Amino acid sequence: MSHVFQPYPSSQRAISDLLRLLSATVDVFHNSKVCGQWRISEHKPPLTCFHLVTEGGCQLEMPGRLSTTMHAGDLILFPVELPHSLTPIQPLSGPQEHLPYPEAMNREGTGLLCASVSFRHPASELLLRALPDVTLLTASETPWLQPLTSLILNESLTPRSASKVILEKLAELLFAYTLANGYVANAMNQNFLALYAHPRLGRAIDAIHEQPEFPWTLELLARRAAQSRTAFAAAFKSISGWTVMEYLCWWRMQMGWKLLHDGVRLSEVPAQVGYQSPAAFSRAFKRCFGINPGAVRRW
Repeated sequence: MSHVFQPYPSSQRAISDLLRLLSATVDVFHNSKVCGQWRISEHKPPLTCFHLVTEGGCQLEMPGRLSTTMHAGDLILFPVELPHSLTPIQPLSGPQEHLPYPEAMNREGTGLLCASVSFRHPASELLLRALPDVTLLTASETPWLQPLTSLILNESLTPRSASKVILEKLAELLFAYTLANGYVANAMNQNFLALYAHPRLGRAIDAIHEQPEFPWTLELLARRAAQSRTAFAAAFKSISGWTVMEYLCWWRMQMGWKLLHDGVRLSEVPAQVGYQSPAAFSRAFKRCFGINPGAVRRW
């Protein structure tokens, strides 16, 4: 049987572009089986973090918001950590212990992977505000969770010198999948992520992402979306809260930040993001970020 390559829809390419731009780093700060009468609560100060149940189950409590049971393969993501606690489903005996998986194979308890996420790009603030304040995914309804959980559990049961690196790469993959799931689930809300899930507007977003240096006009982008200028502009504003040109400028500034942070010379960046005048680029950059372009390397 021959296989025909089917490219991602433009919305998927856009979220991929955003993930690459953010340069997220995932730090696994807990990966063990918790035994005894245990309790895990939020950190201080608040983090972007997630918890994955790798074995057994636990009770999730968020005062005044949510009370539910999590099972193996279930995941909860906090863009900004909120008060919560994880405890055994049924009372257990003995003191709280956090044991490596090979040492706890015959012990009653819950396997938990907990990770925090940091970003090297200020666009992360807008992304985190656009996401739901808590995302709970279940393995029974999320096909990719169980295979990734199995890989993480297998690596935890057979530790090796590279296990931490492998676990953090798997955790990064978990986070990327969760973000992609989150932007689709949140597409009905008015924010820039809703653009990525729109079948027509996504084509215009894709064009901007592919060629930020191109002299895009409202008319040209409307053609990409197969809409009239008026319909395109109205739909864009209604769905995202932004005008087309506001998004174009925002994305160019995000790309400009990344190029500068990656070491590209300031004199070379404006043309790469659609500005013929370095002075115009610098003004737009300062309006967006509140600092001059030359300050990025100190960020």
